[in-house]
Amino acid sequence: MRENRPKSRLLALGSAGALVTATLIAGVVSAPAAGAAGQPGQDREAKGAEMAAARAAKAGIDWQDCPADWGFAKPIQCGWVTVPVDYAHPYGKQIKLAVDRIANTGTQSERQGSLVYNPGGPGGSGMRFPTRVTNKNPVWANVAKAYDFVGFDPRGVGHSAPISCIDPQEFVKAPKMDPVPDTEADKTAQRKLAREYADGCAERSGAMLPHMTTPNTARDLDVIRAALGEKKLNYLGVSYGTYLGAVYGTLFPGHLRRMIVDSVVNPDRKNIWYQANLNQDIAFEGRWKDWEDWVAANDAAFHLGTTRAAVQDKWLQLRATAKQNPIGGVVGPAELISFFQSAPYYDSSWVPVATVFSKYVAGDTKALVDAAAPNLSNTAGNISAENSNAVYTAVECTDAKWPTSWQKWDRDNTRLNKDYPFMTWANAWMNLPCATWSAKQQTPVQVKTHKSLPQVLIVQSTRDAATPYEGAVELHKRFAGSRLITEKDAGSHGVTGLVNPCINQRVDAYLLDGKLDTADVTCTPHATPKP
Repeated sequence: MRENRPKSRLLALGSAGALVTATLIAGVVSAPAAGAAGQPGQDREAKGAEMAAARAAKAGIDWQDCPADWGFAKPIQCGWVTVPVDYAHPYGKQIKLAVDRIANTGTQSERQGSLVYNPGGPGGSGMRFPTRVTNKNPVWANVAKAYDFVGFDPRGVGHSAPISCIDPQEFVKAPKMDPVPDTEADKTAQRKLAREYADGCAERSGAMLPHMTTPNTARDLDVIRAALGEKKLNYLGVSYGTYLGAVYGTLFPGHLRRMIVDSVVNPDRKNIWYQANLNQDIAFEGRWKDWEDWVAANDAAFHLGTTRAAVQDKWLQLRATAKQNPIGGVVGPAELISFFQSAPYYDSSWVPVATVFSKYVAGDTKALVDAAAPNLSNTAGNISAENSNAVYTAVECTDAKWPTSWQKWDRDNTRLNKDYPFMTWANAWMNLPCATWSAKQQTPVQVKTHKSLPQVLIVQSTRDAATPYEGAVELHKRFAGSRLITEKDAGSHGVTGLVNPCINQRVDAYLLDGKLDTADVTCTPHATPKP
């Protein structure tokens, strides 16, 4: 299950489920020696990445005003970085990656280089990152004085040689099957959809699929670093972006200056990616209950019940109604999960989701339909949603070997669904295309500390649903000298963008002065949303 951005970043359950988000350093900078030693089978790719980075350092980036239809006004600038599709053949087929930036807001003497961002996914675009400056986001005001904020579309995403697996309008149409199967026939139908989706990826994007991997995106990141004219990378990764950062830090430890990873994917090879998704199902159930407790505590505002059990009963009633007769003809259980799951993802969704739920229970179905149904007239948004899901599927399916036995999938998800029913089956169908994936599935990188890796700052909330807390603990063990900031008793996904001085001040100190605490830190939670 990929990172979810409500409204703008929808979580897609594939065809198998519901559509559920300055001046550069002068002169040509040559690329430092690439990659970490001892990565099996990656010597050719390491050499290819070194060659591609050297080319990019020489070429630089021809910064221009962004194309009008990209939606990024001046002073944000856009450009392109060329990378090989296959780093083992660095002079073979090339693609262009879209990048954008905004110059540091401070003086030239205050400038510390570029801060490159990835929001997660896989399949998320980082191109909105510079808008944190144009929108005057106070959390990032200090860091913006020192850094150019740089975003990019990873390979296959958005403007960067986008891939596709299914017609976008077909992808978003609703209502879809209820993800929770009642019969073996339901499971058979979902398996057919998943297989057709995998086949669609091969038919529409087959040439790119073997190269849609996290290590290749990490190599792309290093080429972007070189094109920016930076000897070393400053990086901020959230959600899947933490795994991208972990792989980058393993392959290119000497190319890192500073790195923050926020809401961390467990990088253990055994976790990538089948087990990671099972672990999410458990964590989502816990955060869903947190939200229901909050709704119950605010019954005066929402009138959905004064206990978690009462709120859950209302949810089950809504789900049953939508299953029997989709609301507005388009919102069934799959679409409900798509909308409601943003609450366990992000605290910023607590009030909006509860408000729509409250209106529905009070007799207003329009608010729910508007929020949960696809907009077939939004063709650009639907293309983006389909593309994001295609990249999610391609990267996770190609990164690692997945079980091919349906019996294993059925056994594991049937067992989990008994105690963690909110997301389990929806997540299973979203990932099932990996069981019949056409491209060769790789062995994940063994994430670990290599010589010259700088101290990394890790930030994590204890009740995160999408990236359970254990992931941060595991990366902390693997990256020697790293520091872990734990936001206790909180669970919003993506911590560094929230207002919590205990965290914000430490992020600033690290990025601006390279300072970390001498030991790990536990922070109290950020403010709970108010109705």
